[in-house]
Amino acid sequence: MRSWEGFEEVVAIADAGTFVRAAAMLGVSTSHVSRVVARLEARLDAHLFHRTTRHVSLTDTGRAFVEHSRRIIRERDELLSQASGSGEPQGELRMTCPTSLGERFIAPLVRQFTDDHPRLSIFLDLTNRVVDLVGEGYDLAIRTGRTSDSRLTACQIASRRIVVCAAPAYLRTAGVPQTIRDLEGHRCLIGTNPNWHFLDNHLPCTFKPVGRWHCNSGAAIVDAAVAGMGICQLPAFYVRQPVAGGRLTLLLTAFETEPEPIWVVYPNRRHFLPKIRQLVDMLTARFQHAIDMEPDPSNAISRPGSGETMDGR
Repeated sequence: MRSWEGFEEVVAIADAGTFVRAAAMLGVSTSHVSRVVARLEARLDAHLFHRTTRHVSLTDTGRAFVEHSRRIIRERDELLSQASGSGEPQGELRMTCPTSLGERFIAPLVRQFTDDHPRLSIFLDLTNRVVDLVGEGYDLAIRTGRTSDSRLTACQIASRRIVVCAAPAYLRTAGVPQTIRDLEGHRCLIGTNPNWHFLDNHLPCTFKPVGRWHCNSGAAIVDAAVAGMGICQLPAFYVRQPVAGGRLTLLLTAFETEPEPIWVVYPNRRHFLPKIRQLVDMLTARFQHAIDMEPDPSNAISRPGSGETMDGR
C-alpha cells in the first residue's frame, strides 16, 4: 500500500457526500473507493466515516483527517505545478456559467484562453442550474449574487448593473412610474427572479412583480418589453441595444441597487492548479471590461421628463 493511498478518496467522499459521487468525481469505480478507504481505516485502526444505507458522515477522527489531508493535497498540487517547469495549463478544465453571461462574455474569453494554451481542453457548460461543483466534478463556475458554499473559494471578477425599463409606447398608455410603489399599477414581465430589488432611502427594498408574462429567458423578456407588454427588471447588458435605439426607456434609476457582484468559484484546493489560477487571473483582468465596453444605457437615451420624448427623438 502506498503511503498516501486513500487521502484523495477520503477528501472526495467528504466533499461529495457519498462513495458513489466521490468515485464519479475521481473517475474511478465505487468498489475501488470502498477498498482504498477500508485499507486506510485498517491501517489507522480507526473509522473515518459513519455509514448507513442512505448517508455517509465523518467521525471525529475523520474530520481531523480530512482537514489535514486537504492541506497535504494542496501542498502536493502546488509542488507538482512548480516542479513541472513553466506551470503551463494542461489537461481538461470543466466549468459552468449562466447561459446569458456565458454566450455573450465568458465563451469568447475562455476561447481565447484555450487558444493561448494548446495543452488545455475546455468543457464549458452553459446552464442556469446551480451545479454542485464538487459532487459533479467541475473545476470552477461563474455565479452572480451571493455565494455561501463553504467548500468553495469565491473571487469577485466583475459586477453588473440591474435596471428597470419599458417601451415608450407602453409608458404613453400606462404612465411612467415615479416610485417603487407605482409599479403595483403596472403590468410586469417576470423572469427567473420572482422579486425585484431596489434601494429606497439607501435601504434594500424588494418588490414582488405581478404580470401575465413569465419566462426564464432574459432575451424573451426583452422582446416582450420592446413589444410593449410591460415593465421588466434585467441586467443592463440585456437592454443596451434597445435602450440605445430608443425602443426601451430606463425607469426608476434613483432606486437602483448597487451593481450585483459576479464571482468565479472553485473547490477550495483547486486554485493551486495552473489551469485554474491562470484562468481566474485572466477573467479578473478582462471580464469587467467585456461587460463595460458597450455604451452605458443611461447615457444612450433621455429619461421621461427631460424635455425630450421618451423614445429619444
